[in-house]
Amino acid sequence: MGRAPNTPYAASRYSAGGDGPVQQTAFIGQAATRRRLLGGALMAGGALAVPGLVRGQVLGTPSLVPMRLSPDQLVDMKCCLRPLRAAGPNLGTESVGGKLVVHNYGHGGSGWSLSWGSAEVAVGKALASLPRSVAVVGCGIIGLTSAVVAQRYGLDVTIYARDQIARTRSFRASGSYTPGSRIALVEPAGPQFPDLWEQMARHSWRMFRTMLGLPGEPVRFGDSYAVSDAPIERRTWPADPAITESFATAGLPRQNSEFAHLDSRIADIVPQAVPLPPGENPFGMPYATRSSQMHFNFPAYAAILLDEFFGRGGKFVNRVFHRPGELADLPEDVVIHATGYAARDFWGDRTVIPVRGQTGWLVPQPGVNYSLRYRNVSALSKGDGIVIMNNNPDLGDMLGVGDSMELPNRAPIEEAMATLAAIFARSAGAAA
Repeated sequence: MGRAPNTPYAASRYSAGGDGPVQQTAFIGQAATRRRLLGGALMAGGALAVPGLVRGQVLGTPSLVPMRLSPDQLVDMKCCLRPLRAAGPNLGTESVGGKLVVHNYGHGGSGWSLSWGSAEVAVGKALASLPRSVAVVGCGIIGLTSAVVAQRYGLDVTIYARDQIARTRSFRASGSYTPGSRIALVEPAGPQFPDLWEQMARHSWRMFRTMLGLPGEPVRFGDSYAVSDAPIERRTWPADPAITESFATAGLPRQNSEFAHLDSRIADIVPQAVPLPPGENPFGMPYATRSSQMHFNFPAYAAILLDEFFGRGGKFVNRVFHRPGELADLPEDVVIHATGYAARDFWGDRTVIPVRGQTGWLVPQPGVNYSLRYRNVSALSKGDGIVIMNNNPDLGDMLGVGDSMELPNRAPIEEAMATLAAIFARSAGAAA
């Protein structure tokens, strides 16, 4: 099957067999030497022009506009159930009513981040049967991306779903590039999973970079600061021998050491945090790090994908499925199943574990183009708003595991805003 013209994809081939195809794409480059580029001009004897931030003679210190973190700015709250699948995303195949079903669900907190790479694997398996058309079930970020990738390979695509992307759980995410977030458990995923994960993460990263600078900024980078009263160190989660239960015995993970932590495998392409000396720290805090973080602006990103999908002749059919056998009624012979957390009930996959996440959304604040993390709270400024999160650092990946409640709770979000507002007040005092 030929690829549609002008596709931005690198050449790749798939061979069928076993649990699925093996992508034979060469990934170039290992650990590259990093350079931190100092931006801005020498502000000789001057001060940051923004009130509320420390002054100083610095080279490269950004002039940060303080965030407005008062409750009147909170305009929305969202709860999301991240579909953690113990063995990692299901990318297997099976036959249902004479249809080839290719699964593409169960990405934990990494659906947005792995969407392009995961779609490339799933569509590759669909292509093995040489179809002219495919059905995609589900219109979250995984389903919609799978549909666009299939079109780029020259296939006719119809999406069957209850809702388009803006009404799915995908739109309740925080929207940053986190390809290793609750993606799998070490033992159920097995020793072969890290290689597959790295393949998907690197392919997705390359695809996201083709969307930088587009109108609406569907994908962009921003500075990310972590501040602390004590030296900032990477936290590790060794196994606790006192905890004897695990996913294998309880059906749920019981401690952080059960989770796969894979981000170090792509540290050569993803900007890493660097400590800031006092002269480059724009906050009145003893310790700070800075990195560059990729994030997604949901409305602009979704509009681009939908425009491409419908522009290539894609069709959307409003339909709700209750059991796998109903797929036999579809006119297409190949189905890509991308229902996310709903696969737990629809497909009866009880290895899909709900992981509750909650975000508060402040109105967009022009000029605020960075993120800030302190203790257990964070704020990420995007084109579609400032995302506030309040997490428990002692729980780590275990936070929200097994919790299927999707109703928001305002109190933790307001507590997070008050905690971060104190950082700016502290900075103002240091600058006075």
